[in-house]
Amino acid sequence: MENAKSSFPWETLKKNSDGMLPVVTQHHETGEVLMVAYMNEEAYLKTLDTGIMTYFSRSRNELWIKGDTSGNYQHVKELYLDCDLDTLLAKVDPVGQACHTGKNSCFFNKVK
Repeated sequence: MENAKSSFPWETLKKNSDGMLPVVTQHHETGEVLMVAYMNEEAYLKTLDTGIMTYFSRSRNELWIKGDTSGNYQHVKELYLDCDLDTLLAKVDPVGQACHTGKNSCFFNKVK
């Protein structure tokens, strides 16, 4: 996926009120949803350029290359936009866990 060009320029995507694009990240082999995060334009372009998932941390207000601190990188296999062009689905090959708690997925709190 490295150095990929998108057929969907950032300007054509529908962002939320903060100018961000929600991203659902999924394991490319198992289909397990690993996490949900956000991208700004810089994160979107860096992800396309490097093939490594890059997000925007709203809490830290900075670019966040998943794995730079933890070593748990997410290598992009495929990227899809939904029909409204307002949400990105990233299918990744994860190295290690996705969640800061040490779990494979951030979705482990069963409601019922």
